[in-house]
Amino acid sequence: MPPWLEPLQRLAEAGGAVLVGIALVAVLLFGLALERVWFFHIVYRRARRRLVRRWSARADQQSWSARTLREVWVRELVGRLRRPLPWLKLLVALCPLLGLLGTVTGMITVFDGLAAGETSQARAMADGVARAILPTLSAMAVAVVGLLFTSRLENITRWEGQRLHDRLARAAEKSHA
Repeated sequence: MPPWLEPLQRLAEAGGAVLVGIALVAVLLFGLALERVWFFHIVYRRARRRLVRRWSARADQQSWSARTLREVWVRELVGRLRRPLPWLKLLVALCPLLGLLGTVTGMITVFDGLAAGETSQARAMADGVARAILPTLSAMAVAVVGLLFTSRLENITRWEGQRLHDRLARAAEKSHA
């Protein structure tokens, strides 16, 4: 086995295949989170500046059609910021379910092992229960961190939508003053 796969092998031995699944969900969740941070700080801010310049360059900013166009532009840009939120929420919701699955399969393995052998049952049961609970603990830790990030991203998108509306309104006031 290649040396870079040894941590995954130890992970699978400690908590079972479900723990490896939880680790993969965590990698996907945190990968999406890092991508959103990058998107917000680099791509979104550039697009926001372009949108403000585009709006400021318009001659008509007061008519109903101009305000409707402004709303469409804002929704489109904030929508790009909000786009992965359903996937992040899905991954966060999936974590506790995977943890429960890992615990149930781990307990089945424990009881199966106890039924097959009769030596030091108390110690075997304690070790087995500890192994069975590891997926739940891991999944809850991933879910809590993912939930914190998801709620923060939701707040940022709400705040950015309002902030963008305010900036465009100020740009319209400056051009007509």
